[in-house]
Amino acid sequence: MRVLLQRVSSASVTIDGAEKSRISKGILVLVGIENSDTGEDIVWLVRKILSLRIFEDDAGKMNLSVLDVDGELMVVSQFTLHARVKKGTRPGFDRAAHPDVAIPLYEQFLAEMESQSGKPVATGTFGADMKVALVNDGPVTIWIDSKVRE
Repeated sequence: MRVLLQRVSSASVTIDGAEKSRISKGILVLVGIENSDTGEDIVWLVRKILSLRIFEDDAGKMNLSVLDVDGELMVVSQFTLHARVKKGTRPGFDRAAHPDVAIPLYEQFLAEMESQSGKPVATGTFGADMKVALVNDGPVTIWIDSKVRE
């Protein structure tokens, strides 16, 4: 499972011209699900995301987590995080899980995020053509892959 998280001052998801969700200060998490992902990947990633100290303290140091600053959370599915571009110029997505596998894992990811954070999680709609708008604060953008736990 791969996530690209961005510290944002605001983010929103619009589908078919209608705003589905919006957050203010917090984290936007784009999540890509792979065929080999499991519940263990979800628990590890959610714990990592919620504990990352990427918000500034009073001294201006990145020393606080999204929970420490009472930040909001948004999770959007994005299979293109598993794009392969080794050959040619057209990305391949053979590692991305098909919806029958990905949707239950995405829903489990959302439930785990809400459970561990104790907060509601704003979302997009799995498989929809979404317009995601954000103001990246910093900018702070971090890539995490549960198969490469660095």
